[in-house]
Amino acid sequence: MHHSKPISRRSVLWAGGGIGLAAMASPLLTAPAQAAPDGFRTRIADLGPALTQFALMSGIQVGDTVYIGSRNITPTQVIAFHLPTRKVVSRTELGYGHSIQALAADKDGRYLYAGILTKGDEGKPNLYQWDLRTPDKPAVGVGRTGDRDIRELAVAPDGTVYAVGGVPGKAPALWMYDPADGRTTSLGIPDPKAGLAKAVAATDTTVFFGAGSLLAGGGDASKASLYAYDRAKGTFSNVTPTELEKDPSVRELAVVGDHLVVSTSGSTEPAKLAVMDLADLSSYTVKTTEGKVAKTLTADGDTIYFASDAGLHSYSTATRALASVEFEGPDLGEIWGLDHVDGKLSVVSGYGFVGEIDLAARTSVITELGKAGAPLSHQTAMGIASDDRYVFVGGNNVIARHEPRTGKVLNLRAPGEAKDAELLAGVLYTGQYSSQGMWTYDPSADKQPHQLASFPSEQNRPLDVCHDPVNRLLLVGAQSDTEGGGSLWTYAPKTGKKQAFINPVDDIQLVRAVTTRDGVAYLGGDNPTTKGPRGTIVAFDPVAGKELWRTDLPTSLPAGVAALAVQGANLYGLTRQGGFFVIALKTRKVVHTADHGDICPGFAAMVTSRGMVYGVSDTTLFRFHPKTFAVSTVVPDINGAWYSGPHVNTDSDGRLYTLRGHDLVCIDDRKAS
Repeated sequence: MHHSKPISRRSVLWAGGGIGLAAMASPLLTAPAQAAPDGFRTRIADLGPALTQFALMSGIQVGDTVYIGSRNITPTQVIAFHLPTRKVVSRTELGYGHSIQALAADKDGRYLYAGILTKGDEGKPNLYQWDLRTPDKPAVGVGRTGDRDIRELAVAPDGTVYAVGGVPGKAPALWMYDPADGRTTSLGIPDPKAGLAKAVAATDTTVFFGAGSLLAGGGDASKASLYAYDRAKGTFSNVTPTELEKDPSVRELAVVGDHLVVSTSGSTEPAKLAVMDLADLSSYTVKTTEGKVAKTLTADGDTIYFASDAGLHSYSTATRALASVEFEGPDLGEIWGLDHVDGKLSVVSGYGFVGEIDLAARTSVITELGKAGAPLSHQTAMGIASDDRYVFVGGNNVIARHEPRTGKVLNLRAPGEAKDAELLAGVLYTGQYSSQGMWTYDPSADKQPHQLASFPSEQNRPLDVCHDPVNRLLLVGAQSDTEGGGSLWTYAPKTGKKQAFINPVDDIQLVRAVTTRDGVAYLGGDNPTTKGPRGTIVAFDPVAGKELWRTDLPTSLPAGVAALAVQGANLYGLTRQGGFFVIALKTRKVVHTADHGDICPGFAAMVTSRGMVYGVSDTTLFRFHPKTFAVSTVVPDINGAWYSGPHVNTDSDGRLYTLRGHDLVCIDDRKAS
């Protein structure tokens, strides 16, 4: 296993002020080149940690302290940010999972509960309790739900804890943890067609369960659903307002006085906000918001505050007026925590800061968590782009700009996740999740990345970005999490013209991979569900928006496409089970197949460099012979710390850039002379 170097607090500079750390130039740690049996010499230069920050995914204010849950960093932890001193005053490590999306406190503010997200169920607790009276003592695991991930928590007035979440391929249940006896119990599955539950709220008598299908929508998957669970009778009732049923999912719930506030995630329509009478749930009002999601609900009297991708908003239950919250201050980015106390909003931003907004004065105070004492950690990465000067690595709400020649690293801010990216003439172009379209950054002119083009919001998950030099287009393969299927986006950097071709494979398969040759786009289809087709290859005219031909992979390769690349007269591809195929573009026939599941067990990426196709999996970097298609391992046990599948890119000289562990590496793989 490759071990990263300890993080220096002087090694990363945040753009625009940030945590104010000075960049540090450092020599490359270059392994000596050794000739392999196949006659290649491979030199690996370690460029240091790919991403370093305190990334977060939740926040809640208890008293005068904001508690914040980490995201995709090791170890998983909760920090305590003290508002009066604006310092991180304590923290606790959970040591399991990758992120904390759910935080909730009991009514007395004594216990904080945290629910974790994890890639695999290891049979350990996923519900933790931290006694805030003794913050120096660590949180303890108190419960384990049968659903792997906990997405939201609620604590009833009597101290009973309720949890919701999910696991792929299974409908989510409502779970109860009783502090009195320490037992965790399933109360049942109210919506058998739901894919994920993200919302729960509780009163003395009723628990409200909000669900839908945010990550595996389409087909017969349910949309937004809201159920009321009678705590005395142990029964569920469907209380979903009709106006919410077209949205993919209920996003958040909050009990505010005599009302239940419900927010949704939007897709083909903007997100909704509903205010329901707890005494008569059939009596409610619904307001359409301006954003794609409404979340992090808090209130002051008859005014409800919430966050969306369009910023902070307020809704008056008295006048039914919706308004933006105006203040002097920076873009808040993706908001993961929002609370109101004494005329101020505390905002936990995915950009790694806490904002305090004075509503009357319309002013704000921003405190960077790194500067306040939050630990900076290696984060798992997403997309990667490279040229002869810079290498960019995408993460959660950050894009790290590496300058290999000097060792300098600059953290840039971009909302969501840069799932993949390309560099053209020194300018960065990203596919930005979720529903953020394409973003761009010109190092010679821009202080920060900015949105370049929007695309249909339901086509929310860009997966693969490449450049078509013939048509002078950027091509992006995308997935619709909520509706199923996917799309091909095209964007012309010179003219700004854009197009979105919906379901170019079919209405079930997403576009996992895209590559190009001679003005033709080649699309690789995948299917995130267990039913329906997968593994279809489509040749597509990206200008006319017309299919040219298609072929299905042989039955010996049953999985969906993970990656594509073109070399010579052949289209190379890998499936999500390590199946390898080569299609002769002239005959459109599969001319070679092989099983490489031993070195490529899941997601993969491919790139063409120096006349050969290279591939990278979660475990290995490898290359294919351009004539025999035989595979050779270039770097074994590379074990890149990727969040949603590996990536690899190249510069003009053919050097490869990817991850080894958490570190960015440059790999020079040449035929020995």
